[in-house]
Formats: sequence, C-alpha cells, structure tokens
Amino acid sequence: MLPLRDTIPSRTRPYVNYALIAINTLVFVYELLLGAHLQEFVIAFGFVPGRFFAALGSIFQVGPGPFIVEASTILTSMFMHGGFAHFLGNMLFLYIFGDNVEDRFGHGRYLLFYLLTGTIAALAQGILAPNSLVPTIGASGAISGVMGAYLKFFPHSRVLTLIPFFFFYELAEIPAFIYLALWFILQFFQGSLSLLAGHAGGGGVAWFAHVGGFVAGLLIAIREEKRHRRRRVIILAPEDDDLWPFGL
Repeated sequence: MLPLRDTIPSRTRPYVNYALIAINTLVFVYELLLGAHLQEFVIAFGFVPGRFFAALGSIFQVGPGPFIVEASTILTSMFMHGGFAHFLGNMLFLYIFGDNVEDRFGHGRYLLFYLLTGTIAALAQGILAPNSLVPTIGASGAISGVMGAYLKFFPHSRVLTLIPFFFFYELAEIPAFIYLALWFILQFFQGSLSLLAGHAGGGGVAWFAHVGGFVAGLLIAIREEKRHRRRRVIILAPEDDDLWPFGL
C-alpha cells in the first residue's frame, strides 16, 4: 500500500523536514556519481554492527577514538540509500508524515527527535546481529520513528493510499491508525521471519530498525504529549494558591 498524502495540513512551514529531504537527495546524487567507488563509500560510512561493537568492547584498551569513528557512522548511514526505490520510498514517507510531526515538536526538537530515533533504530538492528559486517544504510529507521510519532499525534488523520489489486489499483482514504498499525505489524512479522531464517544481519531490509525506530518514536511522542498537557495545566492554573493547592 503506497501512501500519497495525508489529510492534515501543516500549520507551519516544515523547514527541517525539507532540509532532511534535501540532504538525503544530495547524498544520493553523490552516491550515483561515485560509480565503481560506491561500495567503498558504503563500507566507510554505513553502520556496520560488527565494527561498532568491536570498537565499543575495546574502548578501554585502545581508547575512544575507534569507537567515536564507528559511532559517527550511525549518523552518516541515515542519509545514504541503496537504490532509487529505497531512496524514493523513504522520501515519500518522510514528506507525507514528517511535516505534521515537525509541526507538533517544533523545528529544533524535531531534528533532535529524528536523529535520536534513527540512532535507536540502527542500534536495535545492530543488537540483533552484533557480529554482522554488512553495512546498514538508509533513513527508514528515523522515518519509522516519525511514523510512530504520527500515530500518537494524529491517529484520526486519513491517508490517501494506492492499493494494488491484481492488475488494478484502487485509491482509498485509510484512517492513519489503521494504516500505520498494519505497516508496523508487517515490519514486525517480516523481521521475525528474518530472525527465524537467520538472516537478521545478512543483508536485505533491516526490519528491526523499522520496528525499533517506530516504537521509539511512539514512546517519545507519548512523553511529548504528557509534557504538553502538563505545560497547558501550568499555564491555565489560577495564580491563587488557595484555588490551586497542589502546584506543579
């Protein structure tokens, strides 16, 4: 099911979301220009769990330098993609769901949220295959976090979706909570199959990066909603202590 747009307009211009799409686009174009050197680029800047955990384990013997280098690949890997379908699919999801989530968090906090959920997603996949030497690349972990937050913030939104039906396609507006719940179940199911088959770290789709990012985004959004409600209570609370005895 391919999402085309949602039904909630953003109240502010999503500068950070546009910037993230632009950076991903520039990096992808650079990858295309590398030609035969692309594999070296992916190995150098992709997140490789085996290298990361090896550097973490030897941090007291050789110092933090190698670990810092490997930890930085979590960030760089978020802006790399393995092909046109990978890139275009991720940017479409980010464009549809990211603007509203940025609207809710605010520009700066949205950027921190995006990078944090992308980091959690990479580590979630890496923990399941800590010895893997296959580079993990792509923005899908961070975008999964955006989708998890969207589920919390805008469950009653609707997503215009292109649904394949044999040789035909049907357009339908699906409630966001149904679309995102089905998407998450599919990621979890596919990830579980990859674990049973022993392919969790052997290349292909990093299913549990999607799962980890989505859960992280959902939990952070729940916390954000609680913070927002507490802030509203404080603002709306009467100044008279007798009328507001408990305080916050």
